[in-house]
Amino acid sequence: MELQQIRYFLSVHKHGSFSRAAAEGDVSQPALTAAVKKLEGEVGGELFHREGKRLVLSPLGRLVHPALEQAVVGAQSARSIAENFKLLRQAPLRVGVQSSIGPVRMADFLRSFHRRQPGVELTLQDGSHEQLLARLESGELDLALLSGSRPLPDPFRHERLYAEPYVVVLPAGHPLAREAGLRLQDLDGEPYVDRLACEMREAVMALSSARDVHLYATFRSEREDWVEAMVLAGLGFAFMPAYSIRSTQLQVRPLVDPQVQRDILAVDVRGRLRSPPARLFLEDIRAHAWVP
Repeated sequence: MELQQIRYFLSVHKHGSFSRAAAEGDVSQPALTAAVKKLEGEVGGELFHREGKRLVLSPLGRLVHPALEQAVVGAQSARSIAENFKLLRQAPLRVGVQSSIGPVRMADFLRSFHRRQPGVELTLQDGSHEQLLARLESGELDLALLSGSRPLPDPFRHERLYAEPYVVVLPAGHPLAREAGLRLQDLDGEPYVDRLACEMREAVMALSSARDVHLYATFRSEREDWVEAMVLAGLGFAFMPAYSIRSTQLQVRPLVDPQVQRDILAVDVRGRLRSPPARLFLEDIRAHAWVP
């Protein structure tokens, strides 16, 4: 069974005539008639019968018509997907990024992604965990990059991209900056800048309480640029995700006991077909070297 035979069958059904279908398809009437007859042989019966001057579907024709029509639609869709994959003539790729995920390492990935896939027009939107899930579900986003610190609702699927450790950031000249790595106990009683916009904050606070470590918050802010500025000004240390730190003047030390990290996930809607640019984006982000 060939697609051209099916197209001729659908054209005859549309026009009710072999001659008019042949004219539309720019094919001779005998060739079109022979193709339809061959299709009838393959399905095992006549697909049309005549009512007056018009050809109409036979009972068998009415039965197979939806499936044959869908075969043509599916073939056109597959061709369009293949062309879009090759030429990337898709709508811009819309990716949401959770606000607490820092731009530094992500921007490095985006630079390399653009070099490899210059045809992808990428739009980034930031937002909270809940906002981005709502935009995904409504179709406003193709993908979202979220922290894996909380379970995802059932309508969403995800894959883990990389793990991001939490580190201690200190001002230049701080005595603890001499250490290669820091324990939570080393920070007991130290002036502390509280990073409020952090989904891991409660976990760190719980660990501190369990180990009888007292963190005195001298300043608090939801803005990471303010947190970094206050640490640079010597107002205290802060906990930050390693890939969120923008200032090169901060002293960064790993938190070694306990180690705290978060997973970064690529999330989309379960069962929804990923566009070619979305698939390219995921392939590249999986292969990216996140650890310098």
